[in-house]
Amino acid sequence: MTTLITGANRGVGRALLETYAAAGATLIATARSAPPADLADSARWLRAEMTDPASIAALGPALDGAPLELLVCNAGIYRDKGQPLDTGYPAEMWAEEFAVNVTSVFLTIQALLPNLRAARAAKIAIISSQMASDTRAPGGSYIYRASKAAALNLGRNLASDLKPEGISVGIYHPGWVRTDMGGTAAEITPKEAAEGLAARFAALSPETTGCFETWDGRPHAY
Repeated sequence: MTTLITGANRGVGRALLETYAAAGATLIATARSAPPADLADSARWLRAEMTDPASIAALGPALDGAPLELLVCNAGIYRDKGQPLDTGYPAEMWAEEFAVNVTSVFLTIQALLPNLRAARAAKIAIISSQMASDTRAPGGSYIYRASKAAALNLGRNLASDLKPEGISVGIYHPGWVRTDMGGTAAEITPKEAAEGLAARFAALSPETTGCFETWDGRPHAY
């Protein structure tokens, strides 16, 4: 099975890469810079800047028509943590965060649709967050919450459009993970998140397409 993971050089993306590499999967990984030396041989690495549409569009030609069974849209940023309501959240921060967390997800899927269509029963996994859910609204982090809600909505609509083609789409909360983004007080390790997510991706099917689930298999409220 050929799997492509965006943002695979750190955090949950790196842990997913390690999980799939240990299982012997054929891996393609993207990062905006050179891959970590210890992971350089684990995958075919492609440079992709998620704020640059041309860079994302180049992913399709780079695969040269090869079938892609699983696409994991993992790349994401969280710039607005702790921003003050009265003076924070500048427009350029909104633009960058939406470019990475929403627009790049759509453009990556669009660029790789021919490869997904060339595979049998391909799957797309979109890493969103429980912060996307309108059932959890404690305030703050407006850009991140809005962008992950948009990614959730995007995934749900893609699931409807792609189901007739046999392509399944799942949206996932990876857990509160001890990464640079999640912080040291987070609940689970990247390895735990990755192993749980890999199980969710394996279970994804046309019957469950459009699901919004947690890393450990619980349906999440929208």
